[in-house]
Amino acid sequence: MAVKLRLKRQGRRNRSFYRITVVDSRHTRDGAVLEELGWYDPNAKEADKQLSLNLERAEHWLKAGAQPTQTVGSLIRRRKASAGPQA
Repeated sequence: MAVKLRLKRQGRRNRSFYRITVVDSRHTRDGAVLEELGWYDPNAKEADKQLSLNLERAEHWLKAGAQPTQTVGSLIRRRKASAGPQA
């Protein structure tokens, strides 16, 4: 089973909101998910309210062989940068 980390679109027209999900790559964009890792709101004014991501679970899925889409990969990198250096 090929697993991907991808965005699932929600919200209304012209006010999109996305959930960051783990899905089987054979399912549709808004189809069944294995796990929800967080959300992304590109329309939020404050940067801290744009992204919520369970980084620990995302790392787990990446180590298990899941492939992130280009957008989700950049969101993970942004979340790691905002988390700061690990002690």
